[in-house]
Amino acid sequence: MAGLVVILLSLFIAVFGYLIAPDNSPNADLQTVEIQAKHPGYSQQFLKIPDATHSFKSNWVVTMIRGKQDHFRYLPISGYRIHQDSLIIHKYIDQDTSAIQYYSINQLTNNHSENIAQNIIFKKYWLGTDKFGRDILSRLIIGTRVSLAVGLIAVIISLAIGIISGALAGYYRGKTDAIIMWLLNVTWSIPTLLLVFAITLALGKGFWQIFIAVGLTLWVSVARLVRGQVLAIKELEYVQAARALGFSNVRIIVKHILPNILGPVMVIAASNFATAIIIEAGLSFLGIGVQPPQPSWGLMIKENYNFIITHNPMLALVPGFAIMLLVLAFNLLGNGLRDAVDVRT
Repeated sequence: MAGLVVILLSLFIAVFGYLIAPDNSPNADLQTVEIQAKHPGYSQQFLKIPDATHSFKSNWVVTMIRGKQDHFRYLPISGYRIHQDSLIIHKYIDQDTSAIQYYSINQLTNNHSENIAQNIIFKKYWLGTDKFGRDILSRLIIGTRVSLAVGLIAVIISLAIGIISGALAGYYRGKTDAIIMWLLNVTWSIPTLLLVFAITLALGKGFWQIFIAVGLTLWVSVARLVRGQVLAIKELEYVQAARALGFSNVRIIVKHILPNILGPVMVIAASNFATAIIIEAGLSFLGIGVQPPQPSWGLMIKENYNFIITHNPMLALVPGFAIMLLVLAFNLLGNGLRDAVDVRT
């Protein structure tokens, strides 16, 4: 149940990530290089400058799906003062360095000078910033969508191929079983990462290619399990009775055999979900998975792992903890499902 709670919470974050993330720009990619690699809890003052090049307006549905394109530029400042109709700011460059700049108050506020206070804001980076000055917490939240999406699509692909091939091999036996088992053993003999590399290089780098690559490597374990279950169940009395009544083989497999093996299949689906998350993170870390600026937990580790041995190791450890927690949640859920569907205990 603890694993299920974590998974449901992750699902909620994945769906509504852009609505709850501090940085809801597309891909949480608001870069401020002056504040790169800051520690968790870092706060910074900003001047909001209207940006005429970004005038795109969107409702909350579009924001939830793609993020919100902000029509402001955020300039980090270390202080400011007002002199007549001008705003004099100290642009933040480094901890001990700043530069004085002048801005027209009327241009900043669209001729509403009394609203100048709304252009000065504070931002708090709860988990710090990465080497590009982006909010780690926001990218962690949006990256949840990638991990769950890859796991879900990969599991659907692996279940579809594995259940069909395993059921055919176990039910028909003979040459059908020999051919499918030969293909299964050949696929099984290839290391998972090498097979994923080959598929990814053949299909190209990208978000959707990862779904297919991971899914095509996880079907083997499903097929072996389904084949074994079908071999045991096809000899039971109710299957023999279905044959005696003249039911077709397809109907017997779909309506009488497969519903009775859903328990073990659910268990291995949860395990494959966790495996898919780890494979996706590994591929993104190696640079052949999700491509920047789209956030991925593996890509976040790759971008910030140099900081592990320097002054700010949390930049790489935080997405690592997120991967560990979500994988542990799916493994716990798989263990719970195994106990729940075990009729003997």
